[in-house]
Amino acid sequence: FGVRGTIFMPVTTPQQKIDKTRTFGGDAVEITLVGDYFDQTLAAAQDFCRQQGAHFLAPFDDPDVIEGQASVAVELLEQLGRAPDLVILPVGGGGLASGVTAYLRAVAPATDFRFVEPLGGASLTAAVQAGGPVTLPRVNSFVDGAAVARLGALPYRMLAWVLPAQVLLAPEDRISGTMLEMLNIEGIVLEPAGALAVDVLPVLAEEIRGKTVVCVTSGGNFDFERLPEVKERAQRFAGLKKYFILRMPQRPGALREFLSLLGPDDDIARFEYLKKSARNFGSVLIGIETRQAASFARLFARMEDAGLVYRDITGDEALAEFLI
Repeated sequence: FGVRGTIFMPVTTPQQKIDKTRTFGGDAVEITLVGDYFDQTLAAAQDFCRQQGAHFLAPFDDPDVIEGQASVAVELLEQLGRAPDLVILPVGGGGLASGVTAYLRAVAPATDFRFVEPLGGASLTAAVQAGGPVTLPRVNSFVDGAAVARLGALPYRMLAWVLPAQVLLAPEDRISGTMLEMLNIEGIVLEPAGALAVDVLPVLAEEIRGKTVVCVTSGGNFDFERLPEVKERAQRFAGLKKYFILRMPQRPGALREFLSLLGPDDDIARFEYLKKSARNFGSVLIGIETRQAASFARLFARMEDAGLVYRDITGDEALAEFLI
């Protein structure tokens, strides 16, 4: 049509998603990377449109975009041949959820819905609780396709009927386990946002037994350079990897004594220690992987019996981000 587009993305956008966008857009689009979080990118795009006199096309807070996303529901009914009992939808800005639910509520009123958003970006939960969109003070960007600090105004109006019990939160580390399971068992590549709907199936197991359930897996733009991070998160959530700080005596043989406490399935993944000559004890940062979560209880019991003092920092977000 002779129209050029400028697409704004956060600097932290996975390279695979950037490359695929270039593939679809070709010479007709220019990609601009700005901001560490989506909402910073959104503000930059809106400012660009004001300065250039360009038309701003919102990624989710736009009636045409929402209507386009409703086509997912049309295809769903065509392929299934009937209305499902339950549809589980991921939520970021709310465009997909708005479009799909608006169509299905009109043509399949018996269908129920559940909405899933990342724990570190619960914009729909906040909006439902406050009675309107609110801006989250902080967003975890791991689920980059749904890491939105503020639900769209139009999506909120279309989702005003949603009850708190219909919105589920998915911890980022648990999502990582779901991504690995889908990859290793089903052979399906999902990005973090695409795994949201599948991630809550175990939580809903009793509720959905015997029902026809559709999970909308909204994306497979996964950069495999992120796989080590995904594995790390999944292991920590499953209790198969822990980090702790150990006070170790600074004397010959102390390290050998500690190693003798490890079980047959315990593997040291991280070990950082700097001997300090003026002290009797030194602090050691240790990361350990194991095959069964119960192995850690036995290891910690042996460490306590040996008189070793330690601190498990696996769940300490501030320390873990700084040290790990």
